[in-house]
Amino acid sequence: MCATVTARTTQAQGSDPAHKVRLDFNRWHDTEELKQDLLTLEKAYPKFLTYSSIGKSYEGRDMMLMTINNPDTGPELSKAAMYIEANVHGNEIQGGEVCLYTIWYLMENYDRIPQVKKLVDERVFYIVPTVNPDGRDYFLHGTGSGARTGFVPVDDDNDGQFDEDPPNDLNGNNVIEQIRKYVPGEGNLRISHADPRILEPVPAGERGDYVMLGMEGIDDDGDGLVNEDGPGSYDGNRNWGTDWQPEYVQGGAMDYPYQLPEARSVNDFLLAHPNIAGVQSYHNSGGMILRGPGAEAMGEYPREDVAVYDRLGKQGERMLPYYRYIVIWSGLYTVHGGFIDWTSDGLGILSFSNELWSGEQYFNSPELKQQQEQDPDSPISPERARYFFDDHLEFGDEYIEWAPFDHPEYGKVEMGGWKKTYGRVPPRFMNEELAHRNMAFSLYQADEMPLVTLGEPTVERIGGDVYRVRVELVNDKIIPTITGKAAQNHVVAPDLLTVDGRIDVVTVGIVQDKFRPGPTDRIDQNDLRRILFHSGLPGETRRIVEYVVRGSGPVTIRYASVKGGTAEARVQLR
Repeated sequence: MCATVTARTTQAQGSDPAHKVRLDFNRWHDTEELKQDLLTLEKAYPKFLTYSSIGKSYEGRDMMLMTINNPDTGPELSKAAMYIEANVHGNEIQGGEVCLYTIWYLMENYDRIPQVKKLVDERVFYIVPTVNPDGRDYFLHGTGSGARTGFVPVDDDNDGQFDEDPPNDLNGNNVIEQIRKYVPGEGNLRISHADPRILEPVPAGERGDYVMLGMEGIDDDGDGLVNEDGPGSYDGNRNWGTDWQPEYVQGGAMDYPYQLPEARSVNDFLLAHPNIAGVQSYHNSGGMILRGPGAEAMGEYPREDVAVYDRLGKQGERMLPYYRYIVIWSGLYTVHGGFIDWTSDGLGILSFSNELWSGEQYFNSPELKQQQEQDPDSPISPERARYFFDDHLEFGDEYIEWAPFDHPEYGKVEMGGWKKTYGRVPPRFMNEELAHRNMAFSLYQADEMPLVTLGEPTVERIGGDVYRVRVELVNDKIIPTITGKAAQNHVVAPDLLTVDGRIDVVTVGIVQDKFRPGPTDRIDQNDLRRILFHSGLPGETRRIVEYVVRGSGPVTIRYASVKGGTAEARVQLR
């Protein structure tokens, strides 16, 4: 007995499994590095992985796609698919690492973890690590200023010129720093007594010694303004068809929906893959699990959809410490023309958008948080916490100390402040945990996508060549085959139940109580051999269909769902 326990304990606590591909997730990959890692994974797992491109960015970079499918369990379109994307905004880079980690984890653990194997066998994954490769590379290799957007030229100040006055890296350190100026007795800010790096507003009626002059730059076009027309300045998450609004209502929306090449490429891909039943679009930051609608005027989702979202979202809160499950318009801000409004309303896909990383994760001890909130002089008080973390855990890597600089227009100033990654992405040493937890939530969503199966049919001879055939339609997953919003908007093809054989169908109905004989809810459609279910099969549902047929021989019953897969059962009438 002791020997058995010891052996099992040794196995459970043994060294990490030998990885076929070793990748580093506590760093940031540029577009080319992402591509090379994806190709390495494809080469290592050619049966399951297919690397391709769904289109080109404005600057001509590939929008990389990795498809995960086990061909032994069926072609892609026969199975429910999970679409995962990231990096719509160029400075929201950690989503690319989450995508890469997801692909790596599923492949490395396929033969080791039964739950992973089952997921890969039953589902398809379409993963786009960076929707905005132009912005990603600019953020990583350039100063990062303006990298949220892409690089389609926009005239922000309506002067007939495009992107002519961006921020300028005046001291050549590849960072756009903040500028402050010392103006004794004439400012509105003073140095904090708690930390000389912090400027705080002076009390009413007093004067300070400093003013802030914005971000590093000059007036490139001579119009009296600084940094007012940098690259892009549109928003790739406001260019979608559902509830799209013009610029005067929704800033960054561009002139018409799908104007951006990246949006067109993603949309074309989604339309070509109607089997997609789940969407996750990774953004940052704030620690949120977002769902639509993006605007109050759109109205709430149907009650049955809200119940599904709530169940998944609240489970996500348990899996992701410090993340909050919220509705975009009521818990964050109003978004018109947002991506997950399009996928939910326009395509009928259950869709989430995780805002990766919460500042609360810097100090995740309840005792420290209590100290932070109750003691304003604490070194981890709200205004000082990030400095403390950078000093003691990142050794000053994220902060640039204020230093004198002779500005060509402002004269003697000081420049410094946080680097471009501050606040938006986790410290690198914390990124792998972020990747794993968010991947786990997306895999949970993927596992709860609809999965249609059929129970074993039963046959009862009524008399002569007339039979009663019953079959159970099963969807044990939480997500329905057709969401309430999809049925409401008629954007997903109905589920189809067919019966084939040398038979005539007399009647079809839904059994009210499988444990007691009684009438069925009769289905009244023109062709009883092809029954349409316009609302699909709800989640966690078992529905018994009863046929009365006349004939003999083999009969095939088939249930086909665009987003729930296909199932068949056969019986013999004799």
